[in-house]
Order: sequence, then structure tokens, then C-alpha cells
Amino acid sequence: MTAHANELAVDVRGLRKQYGDVTAVDGIDLGIRQGEVFGLLGPNGAGKSTTVEILQGNRSRDAGEVSVLGSDPATGTRAWRSRVGIVWQDESAPAELTVRETVRHFARYYPRPRDPEEVIGLVGLEEKAGSRIKALSGGQRRRLDVALGVIGGPELLLLDEPTTGFDPAARRQFWQLIRKLADEGTTILLTTHYLEEAEALAHRLAVIAKGQVVAQGEPAALRDRHGDEATVEWTESDGTPRRERTDTPTRTVTELTRRFDGEIPGLRVSRPTLEDVYLRLTGQEDPR
Repeated sequence: MTAHANELAVDVRGLRKQYGDVTAVDGIDLGIRQGEVFGLLGPNGAGKSTTVEILQGNRSRDAGEVSVLGSDPATGTRAWRSRVGIVWQDESAPAELTVRETVRHFARYYPRPRDPEEVIGLVGLEEKAGSRIKALSGGQRRRLDVALGVIGGPELLLLDEPTTGFDPAARRQFWQLIRKLADEGTTILLTTHYLEEAEALAHRLAVIAKGQVVAQGEPAALRDRHGDEATVEWTESDGTPRRERTDTPTRTVTELTRRFDGEIPGLRVSRPTLEDVYLRLTGQEDPR
């Protein structure tokens, strides 16, 4: 993170948004520091995309206070909008243009854009600069979407599930790109369904369920705070598999050692992963 890590790029207090009888966002509080990668997690319909749209100024809010780069998005000027980049799930580039033509075209929308050739190199599309967009692979098109999101030199980049549909190799390459942008000082808000991605990239996370923030903090801290129980698994003498959740796994294993007089068949002790904690916080935990 940058030297300004204690200053807030995004400050949200009591954010609410209603669609008819449905409450999409129900009193969210968020603080995103300058220069950090912040992950926003939650199941479909939890309110993530609505929150991002409000932060960008593309959707109105019903209540709450919102400050993004020191301004209210609801009244953001053109100059303010040029400081915020966004990459949506849907592709936005015209299929018939080449990569270079598209990036140069979008650069004209901004008062102080980055150099188009530099941005094409940043996202790893140098060899495809002269190719038409319709000829690109899915991962390459996503890289182009990021190029269009950063061409204006944004201080804040909003990424809404940017790696959906990526294969594992393409996802890892995309992570390298996000880290590079963060190292340059760009503040990044990332929504994702991939817990491994959130843990790999985000300095801090917020978990949203039913329009509310149910947990917030560093990934390791969330695991420690909400994943205190371990799972002990073993196989009984008659071949029956057993598993037990406990906050004292050492005691459980000691008791099993006495019962089996030595080696415990199929013994496995596991601590909750971030995914386990996420499923528990969002009410999707396996009841077994």
C-alpha cells in the first residue's frame, strides 16, 4: 500500500438502496484506504453490484453518506469521473475495432490519459495490438476491458467479478496485472466469487449477506475470528467414517488415541479455510 494508506479513498456510512419491496443494500458501512486492494464478497443478490454502481455514481441511493475520492458520487463532476475506472462483467469494446484503435479511442474521453501503447503493454496485449477484438480469446478481451478501465489513469479502479469464466492459468495472469496496478498506487475495489482470488489479492475484505456487512477485516483475521473450530475426522473400527467439530482438537485426538491404543485410522485434522468462514457467514455452510 502507499504512504497514504490511512487516508480513505472510499468512505461509506449507512448506505441503503431499495427496489420496491426488496432491500438490496441495508445500512452498509465501508472504509477503503488509499492504495489498498479491498475485496467485496457475497452471494448473488447480496448487494455487491448495487454498491459498486452507487460508488461509481451510476445508481442513486435511498439513504446514507458516500464519499469517493473526496466527493459524493451522486453529484460527481466529469473531472471526478475521470479519476474512477471501472471494469464490469460485460464486455464494452466494439468487436470490429483493433485493440490499438479501441484503447486510443477511449483515451480521448479523458483529460490526462495514460499513453495507449503503455497501457496495452501493461495488460500484456502488445502482440495483439493490431488484432480485431472479435479475434481475441476470452482472457485477452478481459485484459482489454482492464486497459479501458485504466486508460484514464484512475486513482480508484472498481472491478466487478473480473475473472468470471477464466481458466486457472488466465486467472493467475490476471492476478499479476492487478498486483502491478496496486504497486503503482491504484486503489482497487474487487468483487469476486472466488475466495482464493480474494485471499491472494485483497489486503482487507468485507463479506456481505442480504445487503449487510456481516464481517470485515484482513483475510487471516477473518479466519481466526470466525473459524475457531477445527474438524477432526477418523474411521471407526467397523469402518464407519466419523467427523467432529471442536475448538479443542488436541483433546479430541488425545481421547481417540486412548480409544484406539495407538494409530487412529483415517485421522485428519483441518482448520477452517476462508471459504469455510465465508459459507458460514453467508448462511451457506454445509450442515454436516
